[in-house]
Amino acid sequence: MSTPRDLFVVAMDVELSRPVEPGDLSLALAGAEVIDLIAAQALTLDGDLLVPGGGLEPADRLLAEAASSLTRQTPYESVEDWLWRRGRGLSAAYLADLEAEGQGTRKRRRWLPSRTGHTAPADSPARRSAADRWASQEPVLTALATVVGITDKSAEDFPSVTDDAVLTVLAAVDDAVTELVAVRQRRAIEEAAFDNIWRAP
Repeated sequence: MSTPRDLFVVAMDVELSRPVEPGDLSLALAGAEVIDLIAAQALTLDGDLLVPGGGLEPADRLLAEAASSLTRQTPYESVEDWLWRRGRGLSAAYLADLEAEGQGTRKRRRWLPSRTGHTAPADSPARRSAADRWASQEPVLTALATVVGITDKSAEDFPSVTDDAVLTVLAAVDDAVTELVAVRQRRAIEEAAFDNIWRAP
């Protein structure tokens, strides 16, 4: 299993007071892809720029797709630009892939308004592997999960990440998610103000 797949399974599997926002999760998945591609030597960081490497193509289909979409000539793409480009709709891509592989099951929850329910990860070696990694508080997975609100603990409560490249990616994910949250809040305020205009006598 890859880090983004583990993160996606954890996001689906952990009981939360509110679901993870798909946009936040998509940004974190894009960041997780970068971290795995660095580990596979498919890319390196030059500051915050993604420089394609000569590593083997990842066996994971979505990771291989990510590697093939890297900018291969200068000027290279920044981590931030990658997150916004690659992250667009990425959580839906991981969901579709999970379902296509038979790793997801439809499940209904009484408190959700949707009649179609949602997909939950099926009991499988992949799910157990992700659960084991989550239970062990593996630093990178835990840090990514913290950024998107899967846990309400702070980063100080978990083992630290010491690799500079990984820290650069995690910081970019945190900044991007913070920016997206601010955009959602601003839109909510604007929509509420617009509604109040129409409700005014």
